[in-house]
Amino acid sequence: MPYVNIQITKGASRQQKEELVKDVTASLVRVLGKKPEHTHIVIQEINEEDSGFGGMLTDDYKKLHG
Repeated sequence: MPYVNIQITKGASRQQKEELVKDVTASLVRVLGKKPEHTHIVIQEINEEDSGFGGMLTDDYKKLHG
């Protein structure tokens, strides 16, 4: 039973999340032969100020580097 945890910064639409779940599930079926009904996918949204990138908080990094 696959369990996939996807962590993204906040801001994805419901439609984008649905597409992620659909595509990841399809990949597990195609590559590993897993059954979709046994596949669990969790999307965790993280505030940009709660993650870091390049030695800075992500929101500050984006302000400097676009």
